[in-house]
Amino acid sequence: MEPVVAEKPHAVCIPYPSQGHVTPMMQLAKILHARGFHITFVNTEYNHRRLLRSNGPDAVKGLRDFRFETIPDGLPPDDGDATQNVPLLCNSVRKNCLAPLLHLIKKLNSSSDVPGVSCIISDGVMSCGLQAAKALGIQGVQFWTTSACGFMTYLHCHELKTRGISPLRDDSDINNDYCDTPIDWIPGMRDIRLKDLPTFTRKCDPDDIMLGFMGQEALDCLQASAIILNTFDDLEFEVLSAIAFKYAHIYTIGPLPMLCRHILKNEMNLGTSLWKEDSKCFKWLDKMEPNSVLYVNFGSVTFMTKQHLIEFAWGLANSKHPFLWVIRPDVVMGESAILPEDFIEETKARGLLASWCSQEQVLSHSSVGGFLTHCGWNSMSESICGGVPMLCWPFFAEQQPNCRYACTTWGIGMEIGNDVKREEVQTLIKELLEGEKGNTMRKNASEWKEKAEAATRQGGSSYTSFDRLISEVLQPNKVNNI
Repeated sequence: MEPVVAEKPHAVCIPYPSQGHVTPMMQLAKILHARGFHITFVNTEYNHRRLLRSNGPDAVKGLRDFRFETIPDGLPPDDGDATQNVPLLCNSVRKNCLAPLLHLIKKLNSSSDVPGVSCIISDGVMSCGLQAAKALGIQGVQFWTTSACGFMTYLHCHELKTRGISPLRDDSDINNDYCDTPIDWIPGMRDIRLKDLPTFTRKCDPDDIMLGFMGQEALDCLQASAIILNTFDDLEFEVLSAIAFKYAHIYTIGPLPMLCRHILKNEMNLGTSLWKEDSKCFKWLDKMEPNSVLYVNFGSVTFMTKQHLIEFAWGLANSKHPFLWVIRPDVVMGESAILPEDFIEETKARGLLASWCSQEQVLSHSSVGGFLTHCGWNSMSESICGGVPMLCWPFFAEQQPNCRYACTTWGIGMEIGNDVKREEVQTLIKELLEGEKGNTMRKNASEWKEKAEAATRQGGSSYTSFDRLISEVLQPNKVNNI
């Protein structure tokens, strides 16, 4: 008999409700859609409202086979345009998202105009998706949107507790040599110190929400049908080999911005930015010399003191180099991000301030020669895709191990101390854009860009891994012979 083609596969994609997680999940959803999947993209109600405000109603209209749905995050109603409190949000989604997610999927399965849900792809810290998949008897896949080295450190949070290393005894441990304690027992990770592990491991409270949450969510991922990582084999080979020894069903499909370029024939105009983007920066960048501009962006979650903001500002000004600085309105803790008037006057001829922008496009621009970053994984991946070296000021979570790898293993970064001083910022900017070390870092960044390009084009490791993810996990029975 003729083969019977199964109905269109239907993937429900659930990002953790923060900009740095929504963006890569959307990239994954787009390339799955390009491979023939019906997509239901699930935002929280809070973020859905933000998307509508920042991108307009067309941003979430989608297509007939790419639709948006919402679930509540369990927190009190809020119509703000700011990053939500991370510990409260993590605690809330863990406790409150499973029931509404199950209700949504049952509604989708009872609808006559969409295929039945065949798999749930949830963020690595949204284990409610994995729980829902098990309850419904369908494939549950976890997408860990950070680095492999970040994932590996989270897998060992409980071991840190068992060994008595974390939590810290008291605040004095932060300021002495204790944080230099070598951590030489995490497989696949060399020359790591306690200070290079996620910030949650250096708290004094044994009941800290984030330490318990991240450690448990990482371990829960090992129960999934598969784990997707937004990295590529050459970049994190040792760590990936160690993870694979513990859990075999790993699929490395990064860097996703590059993989999207190779797979998507037509760009889908689906907005993901939770802030309104400012496009005037590109006309400004077009006027600059190649590799002359320092791009500054501390991401969607980083907060700093007013004094640190001022130190960064005068470090930029005193370097005498042109810069594009993206400053969120809420980047200063509890205050508006207001820069000194004399700084504005001093830099008006060579600096541009913006509230938000398309970072991937900025880092691909020929005039950008360096990136001052908080070391979030999307930012670092986009910097690698652009071949741009970095100045690193990690803020929290796994940004610390990301920074360590950039500055040591990959040779594409230099770290700025936690207590920001304008003299250090000025010196490092000049070294990055003028110095011998900066030239070496730029050469290394260019080589990593070439390796990322090779991994994501057809036949490359990430491209092939994505195809295997579909054939082995998400759609193993595409055609049934009867």
